[in-house]
Amino acid sequence: MTESSVIEVGQLSIRYLVDGSQTDRVGMFELKVPPSSNVPPPHSHTKNDECVYVLEGTLRYSVDAEVRDLIAGESMFSPRGSVHQFSNPFGAEVRALIVQSPDIGAQYFRDVGAVVNAGEGPPDKAALISVMTRYGLVPATPAGA
Repeated sequence: MTESSVIEVGQLSIRYLVDGSQTDRVGMFELKVPPSSNVPPPHSHTKNDECVYVLEGTLRYSVDAEVRDLIAGESMFSPRGSVHQFSNPFGAEVRALIVQSPDIGAQYFRDVGAVVNAGEGPPDKAALISVMTRYGLVPATPAGA
């Protein structure tokens, strides 16, 4: 199953190349991250592993305690259960391929986009956590909380 329409989640763009959510198999999408854009909070996945491969730009990516600035041609793996996040504190847009197994599916990003893109101001935190939880994502607990 392939999907090519762009899904906007705030400032991020997601274009599914393979949507494996219907078959519980691998999925792959292109992620575009503008400089200094708002990104998801640190989180873990209970149902899938994730790998990021940078195509263009520099992406700051962390998995548990390891933080790396990935450039084109570099990758990093997030096993299920690991706390990870990404950001782009640099001056150029990042393009990356994200591979998930099994795939979370394009509908997750549509559902998150509906919350994040609704109105002015920050998104409804309870609604966002509800969507994340439904798809097996767990927001990380801040240190000391």
